[in-house]
Amino acid sequence: MTKYYFALASQKFLLEEEPLDEVLKERKRDYQEKNKEIDFWLVKQPAFLEVAEFAQVKAKCPQPAAAIISTNEQFITWLKLRLEYVYTGEFEAPSAAIADPLASLETVS
Repeated sequence: MTKYYFALASQKFLLEEEPLDEVLKERKRDYQEKNKEIDFWLVKQPAFLEVAEFAQVKAKCPQPAAAIISTNEQFITWLKLRLEYVYTGEFEAPSAAIADPLASLETVS
């Protein structure tokens, strides 16, 4: 299993109120320059929130939610400092409860 870290907030906050797109593009560019594999993903309506252990977290976060999920704990800590109004946490996957750490409940139309 792999440990994943996340920064969670409402989609409106992450995608409209904060310049998150710029932050992620800069991070991606930096990784490409260093030939480093991408270890972060933006997931709208993350499925891991449906797991019982995250029920309280989901209840506190305005819906629909979005999460930046990463295997890099330092990146998530930096995002928490940068964005302030996000909830951070961690989980291990794949597991019986979380088969796909990057799964989304959002339907594509």
